[in-house]
Amino acid sequence: MPQAHEIEVAVFDVLGTMVDQPGGLRAAIRAAVPAFDETSADRLLAVWEEHVEREQQRIEDGERPYADSAALDREAAARVAERAGLTDPAAVRRLATASQRLDPWEDSRAGLAGLARLFPVIGLTHASRATLLRLNAHTGLRWHQALSAEDARAFKPAKEVYQLALDTAGCPPERMVMIAAHAWDLRGAQAVGMRTAYVHRPGGDPPKETDTFDWRADGLEELAAVLAPAA
Repeated sequence: MPQAHEIEVAVFDVLGTMVDQPGGLRAAIRAAVPAFDETSADRLLAVWEEHVEREQQRIEDGERPYADSAALDREAAARVAERAGLTDPAAVRRLATASQRLDPWEDSRAGLAGLARLFPVIGLTHASRATLLRLNAHTGLRWHQALSAEDARAFKPAKEVYQLALDTAGCPPERMVMIAAHAWDLRGAQAVGMRTAYVHRPGGDPPKETDTFDWRADGLEELAAVLAPAA
């Protein structure tokens, strides 16, 4: 396991790791179709998530041109609206921008601030530049730099996305730690030589027994304590 003093820069996934993406999308669906119960909202959430995941994979496979997260969210919202019988254009437009209003996890602001006292902190997210701007304003998350996968015209775990952080930091990948609640994201970071830290979040992608991440923590404050240099 590397020592904390070997790390120069911390890179964070945002959607799901720093903000409650599933909960926020579910709440937006419930607001758009208040007559639906939790079970129905969960089914609509699955429609949304499956569409976005499928289209990101199609983009990665070269089956469709790149489309940013905002475009995929509009498509997903249209599918949800069709399933729900939602016909109010204003309600559908607001639903399509739900990713701009996701709430941070309880420890996100304090945990990020604590880690920012140790290292420069970078957000690296699938969120489009426009979505990221508004999401940062909504959540109050403060980064030294926030990077959108839109600049790489790809989605993680494509190497081009992690390269955005590597180029921004200007240091060797082994002196950077990728922090995420998604094991697939951390595997992508490992593939470019970055250190990795898994943080548990509800609805995340937990590590498998075969995963060899450098650190694991139940929250950001615990992770900050682990990474803090010895006095």
